[in-house]
Amino acid sequence: MALSGNLAVPLAVLVLLLWGPPWTHGRRSNVRVITDENWRELLEGDWMIEFYAPWCPACQNLQPEWESFAEWGEDLEVNVAKVDVTEQPGLSGRFIITALPTIYHCKDGEFRRYQGPRTKKDFINFISDKEWKNIEPVSSWFGPGSVLMSSMSALFQLSMWIRTCHNYFIEDLGLPVWGSYTVFALATLLSGLLLGLCMIFVADCLCPSKRRRPQPYPSKKLSESLQPLKKVEEEQEADEEDISEEAAESKEGTNKDFPQNAIRQRSLGPSLATDKS
Repeated sequence: MALSGNLAVPLAVLVLLLWGPPWTHGRRSNVRVITDENWRELLEGDWMIEFYAPWCPACQNLQPEWESFAEWGEDLEVNVAKVDVTEQPGLSGRFIITALPTIYHCKDGEFRRYQGPRTKKDFINFISDKEWKNIEPVSSWFGPGSVLMSSMSALFQLSMWIRTCHNYFIEDLGLPVWGSYTVFALATLLSGLLLGLCMIFVADCLCPSKRRRPQPYPSKKLSESLQPLKKVEEEQEADEEDISEEAAESKEGTNKDFPQNAIRQRSLGPSLATDKS
């Protein structure tokens, strides 16, 4: 009995060490999780956001410091959040994450990239001393809410969807790699063909061809511009009529003079005969 009592104490201590203190179980993390659905919450208030990946060793080393810093969030009036880029590829494209871990500070919609030391004390000083004011914010053109970054987010989501489909074709359906590539090539050709037809249809509706366009009636400006030409033509016709009338009168004059000359010649004829005799 004494031996069993002596063994019970070390076993109890070992169980406590392995299981951990009872007050640590069910402890809720103060770090908020940001997804594609709730990322617009970052546009209001003061935030510190960490972009990480579970497989990244540097991210794993940062997690204890980040969790400890999150405990001071309420005192510092700052929201501490994190984003798993493997689960949220759209946010990875929206914020242009090229290295892990990446930390951003956001104040009422203005985003600044944190590049200082990554310890709890440095994070606290960064917020309490307002060191973020010394960092130039991200341009509105490259802000996560801009049209450009929204398009980038859509491209990242599309690439992740294509990768998921590729894995499904190879692992679940058993297609070879070249078969999966063939499927995506055909899908690309068909989508390009449909897009081209839609663009042609829209262009034809906005700018119809000249054959289908009805001929417009002459405008007032066109009729006014043609009036001087009409006047010139009328004047030319009037001149031609005057010339023709003058020619006709001249012909009539010659015709009237001709019989008078003939009568004179006839009258002069007998007188000339008498003189010769």
